[in-house]
Parts: sequence; structure tokens; C-alpha cells
Amino acid sequence: MVSDEGLMSEKRRQFIKNTAAVAVTAGVVPGAWAAGSDAPEKKEVRIGFIPLTDCASVVMASVLKFDEKYGIKIIPSKEASWAGVRDKLVNGELDMAHVLYGLVYGVHLGLGGPKKDMAVLMTLNQNGQAITLSKKMADKGAVDAPSLAALMAKEKGDYTFAQTFPTGTHAMWLYYWMASAGINPMKDAKVITVPPPQMVANMRVGNMDGYCVGEPWNHRAIIDGIGITGITTQDIWKDHPEKVLGATGEFVKKNPNTARAAIMAILEAGRWIDAGLQNKNKMAETIAEKAYVNTSVDAINQRILGRYQNGLGKTWDDPNYMKFFNDGAVNYPYLSDGMWFLTQHKRWGLLKDHPDYLAVAKSINQTELYKQAAAQVKVNVPKSDMRSSKLLDGVVWDGSNPAKYADSFKVKA
Repeated sequence: MVSDEGLMSEKRRQFIKNTAAVAVTAGVVPGAWAAGSDAPEKKEVRIGFIPLTDCASVVMASVLKFDEKYGIKIIPSKEASWAGVRDKLVNGELDMAHVLYGLVYGVHLGLGGPKKDMAVLMTLNQNGQAITLSKKMADKGAVDAPSLAALMAKEKGDYTFAQTFPTGTHAMWLYYWMASAGINPMKDAKVITVPPPQMVANMRVGNMDGYCVGEPWNHRAIIDGIGITGITTQDIWKDHPEKVLGATGEFVKKNPNTARAAIMAILEAGRWIDAGLQNKNKMAETIAEKAYVNTSVDAINQRILGRYQNGLGKTWDDPNYMKFFNDGAVNYPYLSDGMWFLTQHKRWGLLKDHPDYLAVAKSINQTELYKQAAAQVKVNVPKSDMRSSKLLDGVVWDGSNPAKYADSFKVKA
């Protein structure tokens, strides 16, 4: 007769064996974690988020209780600004956050704020941001980058554009787009920082001519009749990385099992969201609530299905709308994605010298931890830590020569 203790240790051995088998199948070398206790070190996980559509996988992981499957309780914490998210991550008030990719890299390198070792656990979404131009600009003929450049050349004056954080994704999309038409955002315009939920109100009172932000604040400007969509970010870079699950390096070192559990829960939530129309509509209804994005459902539920309008009468179906999972293609923390933001930080003078691009990305992006989590929830991982993309100006980014790439742009700081 086998004792209870013997039975438990046999089950434990079987679990470890199965875990290792799954990990090897997914191309992961099973880590030491599989042999020890994989119970989360911290049961309650405070995850900060900004009221944006792409906070959805973090929120739904909590609402649908995917977190409980992995022994944690996600407590979503609504924050007012990206600077607030940064400060609370750094001082430990937040364990993790739905956060801008470039913000994590900026903090790690101490660009314009506190310096602290940081970690990217996974990519939360791709695509689904946009650049909005004011109705006033559209009425003068500025409806895209070339016509904006023509207007700015013809009518000299002060032009103001807003992004959401100096090292963040929206700043980089805005600058890249403007520069593609020969506008130097550092010299030809005034660029200000505005928290996402305040974009529409600021445009309404005439504080800016254009802004780059995540949804639903671009579609909201169209509903409210104050702005038009100049370009979607997926038309700047198809399947670009956007928000990530970020934490400090210290938190991940102390709580690797907690971090892994959070990745697994959010992967499951992303898979659920992307599973179909019904789930997307349920997600839109949930995150539109006051506790989360605090807007009307119709501001969210069109663009998450790829149904776009530009505010000037044009409508289209875009297959490259915001994705949270896409069979796992969304979520891998590619080193080349992180390195791209560094190349743009260098291009625009946020970095004075070339960093060791690859070493920085390797120290931030938690690829091994992600692979372990992905193996547990049966999500495929790519064969390479690098990927290749062509941006709107035809320039290809593949991570192979970041310094040369960063120096190759004609329009720069």
C-alpha cells in the first residue's frame, strides 16, 4: 500500500516529468523552477493600467478569474498618467503594469527620470493606436503626413502635437510618421506630453493640432466631431509591438513564480479575447465601465473588430486591427522589438551615445520566463528572438545592425 506521502511525491514527480516534456516540446529547456516549488511567492498582484482599450487582457484575466487558475489574484489598479505608472512601479506600489514598451526601456537607462533595472515579461498587444488631427487642421487640408507637411510649409506658425510619454510608443510613432513626410518634430513643431484620457478634452479646447494615442481616444474624437484619423499605427508598422507587461528587475528576481503565473493568466485572457466576436463584444462592454476606461461601448467596439472610419466619410475593414493573442504571435517579447525603441531614442537625442543594444534588450526582455509560461499554457513560441519588419517609409528593421539603422535616418534630432 502506498502512503499518502508516497502518493504525493509520485504525483509531484509525474508533474515535473510532464512539465519538462511540455517545455521541451515548445523548445524550452526546463528551468530549475520545475524541480522546486512553483507556487507563486506573492498571491496578490497589483497591476497598474491606464484607461485604454489595450488594458483589456490584464482586466479580463482578473474579471474572468484566469488568475485564480494559477494561484494569484490580479488587482487591476487604474492610474492617471504614464509618469504615475513609472513612479509606482519604481517605488514598489505596483508589482507590474500594462505599460508603454519604450517607458520600460527609458527607466532602465535613466532617461529623463528615475533609473532602475526593469523587465518586460510579455507583449500585451500589437497594432490599434492612431494619430488624430484636429478638425481645424483637416478643414485646412491636413489629413495625412504629406498634406500636413504642405500646410506647415505654407502657413508658418506654431504647431502643437501631443504624445503620452517622452520615451513611449506614441511619441515614437508620432515622430516616425512626421519625419516620413520631412517634418522634424524636434524643430518644426512643439510636442507636449498629455495623459491618454485627457487627449480629447485638450483637443476640444484647441490645445493641440494633433496627437498620437491608443484607442478608444482616437475613435472618441471622431464620435465627438473634433478630430479625424490621419493614420493608424499599423499603417506605420504592421504588427508593431505596443503595450507590455512591465515590472522591475528586482520584482522578477524575487518573485519569478508570481511573474510566470501572471504571464500565463494574461496569455489565457488574450486568447479568450481573440477567440471571436462574442468575446470581443463582452470585453468592450466590460472595459467601457467606469472602473476601467470610462467611455461608451461604441467608442471601443468598432475598432477592436477592425471596423474603421476616418471622420471624413471614409470607412474600411482593417485586418491589422488590435490583436491581443493571434495564436500567440502577439505576445513573445522579441529582443528586436525592444532594440527598435532604443534606436529611436538615439535618433531623437534621448540617448547621447549608442548603447549596447542587444545587451540592454537581453537584460530587460524575460524571454526564458516567457517560454516557460507559454509552455504551460500550450502557446507556441518563435524560433528566433529577432523578427523583421518593413515600416511605412520602406525601411526594414531586423535588429541586425541597430547603430547603423539609428544613424541612417535623414530627419533626426
